[in-house]
Amino acid sequence: MNRGPATPRLRRAARALILAEDDHVLLCRFSLPHPAVPTGATVVWAAPGGGIEPGELPLEALRRELHEETGLVIDADPPHVWHQEVVEAGHADGYDGVVNDYFLVRTPTFDPRGALSDAELAAEHISAMRWWQHADIAAYDGPDLFSPRDLATPLAALVAGDVPCAPVELGL
Repeated sequence: MNRGPATPRLRRAARALILAEDDHVLLCRFSLPHPAVPTGATVVWAAPGGGIEPGELPLEALRRELHEETGLVIDADPPHVWHQEVVEAGHADGYDGVVNDYFLVRTPTFDPRGALSDAELAAEHISAMRWWQHADIAAYDGPDLFSPRDLATPLAALVAGDVPCAPVELGL
């Protein structure tokens, strides 16, 4: 009996593009092994957030993850600005790919310190958090990767105040 191709196993996540009033964006440094870090890479700078648990809505997951990782508590529903779907063998350890939904959170600059201890953050493979300027992301030529890879391009629109009315589809 031919059952056709298997449905890909995708890791679904909600992420926050946290932009401070000085247009710095907060990124987490994820180290191997983590679904955000593809095979062959060692480090990826990505927006805070994480996996959506069974039965959890994306904004519920976003609120939980932001509290755990950064200490930021959001009450209002932030705009859903980007959608990324990558189905590629080896892209995410244990999965056939990822689906990331990104929400824009504007906030004053703060010192990220979430509910998770340093050991718990390390268990989540988060080794650092850093406020980045858009220009530094655009000019970066070091060994680390960004997620999405061309983060600087769609981020430029958000920094310029261009918030899309529907999520922009992103590539790898």
